[in-house]
Amino acid sequence: MITETELKTGIIFGDNETAEYVYMPASEIGMENPLCVYEQESGRKDVDLSEALRLIRVRALRQVKHPVMGQSSC
Repeated sequence: MITETELKTGIIFGDNETAEYVYMPASEIGMENPLCVYEQESGRKDVDLSEALRLIRVRALRQVKHPVMGQSSC
């Protein structure tokens, strides 16, 4: 799946208007069971890869430039 591959290379998915972002931190890339981050204005929480993919799909998140990290979490 292309989205999973993109997450595993540090691509950030999100929506700048709603300030929602899903990404895999650089420290998790290459791990057997990596955690991703779901970030909203109210805070951040760790989610597993399947939940990250679900959030990207359900929230219709696209590749974006994060206001702090830029294009990539790496």
